[in-house]
Amino acid sequence: MSLSIPCVLMRAGTSRGPFFLRDWLPEGDEARDQALIGAIGASDPLQLDGLGGGSTLNSKVAIVSRSSVPGCDLDYLFAQVGVGHRSVDTRPNCGNMLSGVAPFAIEQGLIPAQDGTTTVRIHNVNTGSQIEATVCTPGGKVSYDGDARIDGVAGTSAPILLNFLDAWGAVTGQVFPTGQRIDLIDGLEVTCIDAAMPLMVLRAIDLGLTGRERPAELDANQPLLERIESLRLEAGRRMGLGDVTNSVVPKPVLVSAGDTLDSITSRYFTPHKCHASHAVTGAIGVATAFALPGTVASGIARRAGRHALVVLHPAGQIDVAVDLEGEGGAIEVKSAALVRTARKIMQGMLHLPGYVFPPAVPAPEAATSAAPSAVRNFPQRELHIIVPTSAGGGNDTMARTLTRKLGPLLGQPVVVDNRAGANGSIASEYVAAAQPDGHTLLFGYIATHGINPALQKLRYDPVADFSPVGLIGYSPTLLVVPAALPVDDVASLVRLLRDAPSPLAYASAGDGTVPHLAGELFQLQTGTRLTRADFSGAGPAIADVANGLVQLMFPSLFTALPYLRSKRLKALAVAGTERLSACPEVPTLQEAGVPGVAMTQWYALFAPAKTPHAVTRQLNAALNTVLSDPEVAARMQADGAQVQTSTPGELHDLLLSEGERWQDVVRQTGLRLNMASD
Repeated sequence: MSLSIPCVLMRAGTSRGPFFLRDWLPEGDEARDQALIGAIGASDPLQLDGLGGGSTLNSKVAIVSRSSVPGCDLDYLFAQVGVGHRSVDTRPNCGNMLSGVAPFAIEQGLIPAQDGTTTVRIHNVNTGSQIEATVCTPGGKVSYDGDARIDGVAGTSAPILLNFLDAWGAVTGQVFPTGQRIDLIDGLEVTCIDAAMPLMVLRAIDLGLTGRERPAELDANQPLLERIESLRLEAGRRMGLGDVTNSVVPKPVLVSAGDTLDSITSRYFTPHKCHASHAVTGAIGVATAFALPGTVASGIARRAGRHALVVLHPAGQIDVAVDLEGEGGAIEVKSAALVRTARKIMQGMLHLPGYVFPPAVPAPEAATSAAPSAVRNFPQRELHIIVPTSAGGGNDTMARTLTRKLGPLLGQPVVVDNRAGANGSIASEYVAAAQPDGHTLLFGYIATHGINPALQKLRYDPVADFSPVGLIGYSPTLLVVPAALPVDDVASLVRLLRDAPSPLAYASAGDGTVPHLAGELFQLQTGTRLTRADFSGAGPAIADVANGLVQLMFPSLFTALPYLRSKRLKALAVAGTERLSACPEVPTLQEAGVPGVAMTQWYALFAPAKTPHAVTRQLNAALNTVLSDPEVAARMQADGAQVQTSTPGELHDLLLSEGERWQDVVRQTGLRLNMASD
């Protein structure tokens, strides 16, 4: 088995690693961890076969999804992947990787950006804690450029403010999980503390050190490392973490005096090697131990209020603003904030090696003995679903939802392959020319098999070059406007358009897309005149509408939903034949007095023409079984799409009727793209 998945590689704080949406990874913790091992190249100490850098600092992964926790926007699962051994540990947290979560999620469309800055509440799945991240989003788009500088990273970037709200005791249930602020282990005083990260804090001087040693010097001191590990194992047991031999928590920390009364020097271990700089979560823990009385790291007594503390590390310092409440020995840390930066390095498809996955279970033989051998044993290898749009969009999300269930049902891996371009024509041509054996399929939709053939000359025929497998579902199209636009219904919008001294603009997602054609039809049916603002996709188009830079758009419900939920857009009408259960108060355009603009988007699966009927029937049965799964239906509905199944024959009939309908639409609007796709 091999697998290709979307991936964004980011530098986050002083760490680096791949970021994934949870939907991009295989379903189930075991398959997920195998994919992460392949992504990082964990089997090799140098990690030559993956994205890792031969260090725990570069063997980190962030997995992000919309949050299921009330009051939170995102779920963030951190994974520490092994260096030279195939392991994945999701018990610790990483504050450096945390700094990349909000910008990544905004760019992937999980969170709508505000103009200026966007604050996102993140639920850390590892610890259950919550963190607010504030990101620079001028013009409603993430910016990585700025003047903020953090030690350990060259250059400057836009600041990302992390405010830790409830990280104290998140893993063990107590800030001091042993019940004491100082424990005696093997003759040494240590503080076991759980504040953003479970730590075992020791005084450097108690180990015969100054605390200012370079990381390489500490790493070369083998007796020291063995002593620290022995202490760590006992500390982990006392903290209720069990046998931590194969875990990276608790992390050992050596502390010594800082340069001022508000600073402390720290050497942070990861846990078997000294960090070249310092982990963010570790800095929160060290600052907490420094601010509170009675620990091995305690500084001067402090009153309630905000205190600007500094954690000095080998590459510089981390500034931590700590909020204290209470008095004397009962004083507590309530929150801590610090500034980090992040940068997107690259985005694309990550190809995972087959050796990290177990052999696939052979598919059971079909029951029909009369079928030819090749058909009877279908599928014989992994299947590829070619998606004609880029990773992270609506089509891609739906395709990946299906593949996680289709693979186990068919007994072979099912891989998503994104081949965007020419409004879907590139992917369509690829599948039309593929071997007609059912192992290469197209995730087709309204553009590839409805709009494109009516608008332009193509190198494929939407009917003759494909064997229909079955419908997947549909997503209604809405008429949306910015929340600040002074209109509340279609009639007032039409009046505004007619009275405007110059034409207002509608957003198009590109030539021949539904937002493009719907905008043209709307002008035609209302007798108004609009300027077309063209974008390279629905994502950037709707962002500018939400920011008020463009006045209206006809997006799918999938595209519009995050902005409608955040009330940055308002829906004036449904461009379909009936109202939606999700927003029953929104009328159809027909009800609002604008007929002839019905733009429901549909999605379906196709095989190359001449694929054996027995194979398409088997694929149709498997597809319909997956679509009948309540979990799949609920997931699609949450993303603004409704499940719709069909037989291959019913899908064939839909293609014929769609071809006629879009020819009529093109004739009405006068649009025509005469160039064949390149």
